[in-house]
Amino acid sequence: MGIAERKIRQKEEFRASILEAAWLQVLTDGWQSLSIRKIADAIEYSIPVIYNHFENKEAILLEFTKEGFQKLGEALQGVKDQHQEPAVQLEAMAHAYWDFAFDHQEYYQLMFGLGIPACEKVNQIVEMKNMTIIMISTIQETIATSSNKEADFFLKYHTYLSILHGLVSIQMMRKDGKPTEENRRILQDAISGFIKSLLV
Repeated sequence: MGIAERKIRQKEEFRASILEAAWLQVLTDGWQSLSIRKIADAIEYSIPVIYNHFENKEAILLEFTKEGFQKLGEALQGVKDQHQEPAVQLEAMAHAYWDFAFDHQEYYQLMFGLGIPACEKVNQIVEMKNMTIIMISTIQETIATSSNKEADFFLKYHTYLSILHGLVSIQMMRKDGKPTEENRRILQDAISGFIKSLLV
């Protein structure tokens, strides 16, 4: 391995150690506690060294946001690939979205901490755009099998995401934040109604 390659690897390893320290901080104290100073203390480097790799705390948060949307996109695509019918795919994706939100609450709270992201933000983050495309394309495929092929797929996408994000947010705001089987039934009822509205 040459000097240039070694330097690149060392830079990548150090960047990874910064993100690892940041993630441990989040798991321990939450997103609000994250700071460059605490990260520097955790990995025993000076603050300027951290700034050589990340412009500011927001740049670190953006890395985790991208990672979260990448994971969510993979989860949605994974369950979509298990089914043939678009309507069944939409239902499976809704449950996968729900499971992701509660299995990865730290990611989810960062990804959607201020509500549903604006279109501008979606276009700026490739991972978020990819996740959005999976949802929209499945809705388009479902509409194509319906009697109302002129339905506004973009409107339906926002309705779909609003149902999912709304139900997850309501549950996360509660004290324990842990969903029950009753919560799952509410999700199923809402998504069944949504899919039915697409197919008529």
